[in-house]
Amino acid sequence: MKFGVEYPSVDNTAMAEHPLVTTDWLHARLRDDHIRIVDIRGHVLPPTEPPPHYFNHYDDYVERHIPGAVFVDWVHEITDPADPRHARIAPPERFAAVMRRCGIGDDTFVVAYDDAAGMFAARLWWALNCYGHAASAVLDGGWNKWIAEGRPTTAEVPRVAPARFTPRPQPAWIRTGDQVMAALNASVKLVDVRSPQEFNGEQSRAKRFGHIPGAVNVPRTSLAAPDGTLLPPEVLREKFAQAGIDGRASEIVTYCNAGVSASFGLLALRVAGFANSAVYDGSWKDWGNDDSRPIE
Repeated sequence: MKFGVEYPSVDNTAMAEHPLVTTDWLHARLRDDHIRIVDIRGHVLPPTEPPPHYFNHYDDYVERHIPGAVFVDWVHEITDPADPRHARIAPPERFAAVMRRCGIGDDTFVVAYDDAAGMFAARLWWALNCYGHAASAVLDGGWNKWIAEGRPTTAEVPRVAPARFTPRPQPAWIRTGDQVMAALNASVKLVDVRSPQEFNGEQSRAKRFGHIPGAVNVPRTSLAAPDGTLLPPEVLREKFAQAGIDGRASEIVTYCNAGVSASFGLLALRVAGFANSAVYDGSWKDWGNDDSRPIE
């Protein structure tokens, strides 16, 4: 037992290495005061559509949500408003203020869910780990699986008391463009989780088209089952192995357009057993808009 809750049976001593909980697990713990459920639903438009491309689903949250869930806006609250491309993680105090408002303290176990097969929930999970809060998980299958199973929902917005959240930055979880640049000729593997069209240079959210030299393409959508749950660990390992990703890499770095899908890619890597992995925050919006960076 830790943080007042029982961790999933996959590995009770290493939650950060298997950061998923099932709908059954969460349903049985809806009244546990040590758990904070976070609704972080939203969607992204294709790069071929006119901007804006990023949206939260706050109106859907107000209509109904999992009982006890608080809402976090993935577009504005956990990003850095000073970043011109609106892509990077919020600075420590800004992020901490959102967590405190949500009643997430240093001893709170966080379960995040969305309606996008885990993409935004994984971003929050990654961000929490970036700031030293490993007591967090993604609801496997998210809102869509919860609804399909006929589980309870409510329109009642919970009143939560502010909590003390202490950000403790963890550099191992995040990489910058300079760090990726320095690693291009090393044994670091780059995993581009964007669509094949973006990887091949047919579409782009940046001014330049293509991908980072040496990167392999493992689209985010290929990592989830039709019901929105993450593929089993052994299937994920095989999928990554087919792309040349195995235990020989000194490190694996995921990237997408702005770091959100990359966070889901990291989630998949961690579940598959690749602990030596991190997210290139800023991703293609950072790299593809910088003329000094090489592309393929």
